[in-house]
Amino acid sequence: MSNNALRIGLIGAGAIAQNYQLPAFRKLQNDGSVRLVAVADIDEARVASAAQRFQIPNAFTDYRDLLALDEIDAVSVCTPNDVHKVSTIDALAAGKHVLVEKPIALNAIEGAEMIDAANRAGKKLQVGMCMRFGVGPQAVKRFVDDGRLGEIYHARCHALRRRGIPASGVFTQKDKQGGGPLIDVGVHVLDLSLWFLGFPEPSAVSGQTFTKFGRRAGLVGLRGNWDPSIYSVEDYAVGMIRFKNGASIVLESSFASNIEKDEFYTQIMGTEGGAYLNPGDPSQLKIFREESGVLTDTTPFGLKPNLWHEAQIESFVRAIRTDSPVEVPGEQALMVSRLVDAIYESSDTGKEVRL
Repeated sequence: MSNNALRIGLIGAGAIAQNYQLPAFRKLQNDGSVRLVAVADIDEARVASAAQRFQIPNAFTDYRDLLALDEIDAVSVCTPNDVHKVSTIDALAAGKHVLVEKPIALNAIEGAEMIDAANRAGKKLQVGMCMRFGVGPQAVKRFVDDGRLGEIYHARCHALRRRGIPASGVFTQKDKQGGGPLIDVGVHVLDLSLWFLGFPEPSAVSGQTFTKFGRRAGLVGLRGNWDPSIYSVEDYAVGMIRFKNGASIVLESSFASNIEKDEFYTQIMGTEGGAYLNPGDPSQLKIFREESGVLTDTTPFGLKPNLWHEAQIESFVRAIRTDSPVEVPGEQALMVSRLVDAIYESSDTGKEVRL
């Protein structure tokens, strides 16, 4: 292994860490570009299992012991949302670069504190909006940047599950997660839409949330049986976002809804063309244009699905090694959180939220 390998610690050893991030870091370790030094999790059995499975030499039940290791250069925060802020700020203060899972935090106030901490420490903060790194989203972004779609003035995006309430983890608990499907899966398609639109400055948000399924016992659950007694989040959310440049976004997200099938897509409208994208299936990508006096539907060919988490982690490591900007900066993730907060506020107050 290279003596110049970037030394990595992981905070949180749950499903995201063990199914996605640790395998991706392990692949880079095999290439000699990183070295997994430590992992921390409050669950002693879970952290011991992760350390053994991925041959990580140090395992802790207190992440502060991990941060005390001078040999760690960067950490990845894979905890529930309510721990994002404190562990990220502590890591930055300890002189580590940070990759934190999406969303940046429970809310935008916490996210802003994290960005301030990164600026004070002079360290990099990247947020895990991993879907940007898929071959489909990357292709659409090239169409946008090359001007092939003209002025992008509207996006509509769906992250809808028919009956996909999570049966494990803390996804149904507002105090630990911050919200339901909007903050869990909706942020992905919202981030993609904002990325394609160029992150214009928002002016107003209207939204409505519903809890019609999560607190009812005995319903069909395609992801297992959840506990209705602790269900404290929405199971459906819709938002309308207006921007100062005249653009707009309509977003819908659900854990449970009576629809034909799950829907996960972003569709953008431009003056010279539009695009439909399912981030998980690049074969469904289509570009709609008018060319030579006819309307055309173009399906790009040869886009082979890639592993988003691998590409995301490669970009994080590359940004540190080359001292270049991260590809998903905290400021962009903060806008996502501001808009999510505003949808929740609009639903609670019954009024449009001005930004």
